[in-house]
Amino acid sequence: MVSAADRAKGPARTSVWLDGKADRGRRSGQPDGLDRDKIIEATVRLLDAEGAAKFSMRRLAAELNVTAMSVYWYVDTKDDLLELALDAAFGTFPLPDVSAEGDWRDQLRELAGGYRALLVRHPWVSPLIGTFLNIGPHSMGFSLAVQQVMRNTGLPPHGQMGGLAAVFQFVYGFGTIEGHFIERCATAGMSQDEYFHQAMGTISEQPAFKKSFEHASELMEARGGDTVEEMRERDFGFALDLLVAGIEAMVARA
Repeated sequence: MVSAADRAKGPARTSVWLDGKADRGRRSGQPDGLDRDKIIEATVRLLDAEGAAKFSMRRLAAELNVTAMSVYWYVDTKDDLLELALDAAFGTFPLPDVSAEGDWRDQLRELAGGYRALLVRHPWVSPLIGTFLNIGPHSMGFSLAVQQVMRNTGLPPHGQMGGLAAVFQFVYGFGTIEGHFIERCATAGMSQDEYFHQAMGTISEQPAFKKSFEHASELMEARGGDTVEEMRERDFGFALDLLVAGIEAMVARA
């Protein structure tokens, strides 16, 4: 079993996907019907329902109606299990055809939309992305598709990683904030529109913030959309159009 201390000493060399750790199957003497896939499915389900802060091996074992030691037959550590769950989440949306014959703009928009949906659907994913190496099959499939789309744009090689960062770090930030906002609304027992209007009303009533939010209110009115979801879709679409136009401009300059 890999200890937390060992992981801290060599984080760049520690991954469940290394040294054959991801291929561990069912062991003799374990409960019938228990396998790694079921453990990962239950982990994702718990993370979606309760978040990473409340997740524990004991909580998972109770969900599966087994002992915690039974789970450890299949994974060495909680971190290994979180890494497996992270990759499983990346496998929940289909990747587009990114062949060079297709329109890279459509490919880019489809990948960006899928990534955003992933971050919104599974809010626990965003903090884990920077924690692990992300070299599982689904994570690597997404990464390779993104890289291929950037090659399809015609950007020179020295600019492709910058283009990738501009688009997908934007999506990461947008989807992370969106997912956390939706979580906050659910926790408060309110719809997104109810929460938004109550928050804006409360803030605008405060003398210290009233003047600052006058301009913000004008911007929100100008952006259009009758609901928070509609406003968010307009913002995301426009921002993505700006990034596509920027890539086109840089390709033309090159």
